Amino acid sequence: MIFKDRYYAGSKLAEKLSKYRNTKSVVLAIPRGGLEVGFVISKKLGLPLDIILTKKIGHPFNKEYAIGAVSIHGKIITDNSVPEEYIKKETKRLRDLLKKMYKTYIGKSQPLDLKDKNVIITDDGIATGSTILAAINIVKKNKPKKVIIAIPVSHTDAIEKIKDESDDIVCLKVDSGLAAIGQYYENFEQVSDEESIRLLWEANKNLNKDS
Repeated sequence: MIFKDRYYAGSKLAEKLSKYRNTKSVVLAIPRGGLEVGFVISKKLGLPLDIILTKKIGHPFNKEYAIGAVSIHGKIITDNSVPEEYIKKETKRLRDLLKKMYKTYIGKSQPLDLKDKNVIITDDGIATGSTILAAINIVKKNKPKKVIIAIPVSHTDAIEKIKDESDDIVCLKVDSGLAAIGQYYENFEQVSDEESIRLLWEANKNLNKDS
C-alpha cells in the first residue's frame, strides 16, 4: 500500500476510527509529519488536536538507528550497550530542543486535559517503536481512559513492541521489510514549523480544547 500523502493516510485512518467521532476523545500528533495525519483525523472525527513531543536518541555511530527516545519529562532506552555519558548528553540536548519546539507550536496555550479521555496517538509511520513508546509513556501518566495508536504504516517488530502498551492499534500497513517510512508515500515532503502551527490552529479554532 502506497499513500498519496500524509493527508490521504489520515483520511483512511479516520475511516477506521469512526467510532470515536464526537466522543470524549482527543488526537495527539507527533510533529512534524504526524501533524498532517492527525489534522485530518481531528477534522473528520470532530476532535481536538494537540501535539506530543518526543525525539529518538540515535546510536553514536549511526544516528538513524534509535537506541531510545526522550520526552520533556522522561526517556526510554532500548539499547543498554551505549555509554551512559552519551545518553545523558543526548537526553539534555534533545530535551532542550523539545522545550523550544513546544513553545514554538503551542505558545502560551495549555496542553489538552487527557484524564479519562480516549487518546489517539498518531504519526506518519513507525520504524523502531521507540518514539511511540515514549509518547505512550507520557500519555499514561495523565490517566487516560484508553490509549489508541493510529498509524498508516509500521514495521512488524514495532507493532509487537507496542501492542501490550496500548488498548488498541489501528495500522493500515504492517511490513517486516520496512526500511524507511518515506518509501510508503508518493509525497513525503518535510512539514515546516509554520505549517505545523497552522494545522494546530485550524484544527482547534471551532473546538473547545477541554471538551
